[in-house]
Amino acid sequence: MKPGAPAAAHLSPRFTDDGSFSLHSTEFAEGFHCRSGALLEARRTYAYPAQLERFSAGTELWVLDVCVGMGTNSAALLELAAPLGLRLRWFGLEIDPAPLALALAEPSFLQQWQPALGLDLLLQLRDTSRWLSPHGWGELLWGDARQEIKAVLAQAAGRCDLVMLDAFSPRHCPQLWSQEFLAALVALLAPHGRLLTYCSAAAPRRSLATAGLQLAALRSEAAGAGDSADSPPGQAWSHGTVAAPALEVSSPWWRPLSLMEREHLASRAGEPYRDPGGSAEAAEILADRQRAQTFSRAEPASAWRRRWGLHGQDR
Repeated sequence: MKPGAPAAAHLSPRFTDDGSFSLHSTEFAEGFHCRSGALLEARRTYAYPAQLERFSAGTELWVLDVCVGMGTNSAALLELAAPLGLRLRWFGLEIDPAPLALALAEPSFLQQWQPALGLDLLLQLRDTSRWLSPHGWGELLWGDARQEIKAVLAQAAGRCDLVMLDAFSPRHCPQLWSQEFLAALVALLAPHGRLLTYCSAAAPRRSLATAGLQLAALRSEAAGAGDSADSPPGQAWSHGTVAAPALEVSSPWWRPLSLMEREHLASRAGEPYRDPGGSAEAAEILADRQRAQTFSRAEPASAWRRRWGLHGQDR
C-alpha cells in the first residue's frame, strides 16, 4: 500500500495469482476473492455469465451489486458492457467504506481499470456515493443490506437484469444468505433476470429454489471444459450458482446441478438460514438453523458426505 493509505485494522492487502489486488478480512477470516485471481473471479463468476451479448445496443441494464466491497465486480461488468453499447442503471449495497478506499489507495488496483470506465465508476462512488457517466448512472447505499434493500425494491422490483451477490460466506455472514433476504433479491429480478454468486452452499440454493428460481452451477472454466475432470459421474462440484426465473439448461458458463449437488440440497445442509425480522445477529441465525437441523427428518449431511467420499466441513 502507498504511504498515506487509509488504515483499516480488520483488512489486509493481498495479491492474487493473476496479479490483481484483493483484501483479506480478519473480522470474517476470509479473503475477498479466490486465490486464483480477484479480477478473474469477477469476470468468470459475474461478468461473463451475465451474457451481456444477449442485450441490444442502447439497452439500459438494471443491476444490483450486493456487498460492493472493492467494487471489482461492478467495474469488470461496466468494462464489458460499455463496448456493447449498454448503459447501466446501477445500485450498490455496502456497509463498510474501507475496502473501496483501501483499494483505490493501491496503485496497481488503479491500473487494472480503464480511466473513463471502471476507474471513473469507483472514484465517483468513493467520493460521492453516486455515479454518472455516458455509460450509466447509479447510487451506492451504505448500511445494513437487509434495511437498504427496501429502497432498491421500491425502485427496481421486477426490473433487475442482474443481481450480483458477493457477501462473505453463509457460515460467517448468514444475515445476507437468509431465506428472507434472498426472497427480496428474487423479487427484484425481471423475467429474464439472473442472480449470480460465487456461493454453492446448499442452504442458499434451496432458498432460491423455494423462491421459484431455476438453478445451475457455474463452471470452473468456460466452453464446457468441465469442473472436475477427475470426478466420477455426477460428482462435479461447482464454482458458484446462477439462478433465474427461466434458465437454459446449460451454457459455456454453467451446467445443470450434479447428482451430488442435488442430493446436497435435500440433506440437512439445505436447511435455510432464517431471519424473519431482518435484524437478527449472525450467532442467533446460526443457532436457530442448528436447532432446525437437529429436528429435521432430512438425511444428515455427514451421511451425504460419506456416500460421496467427501471430507471436511459441509458447504
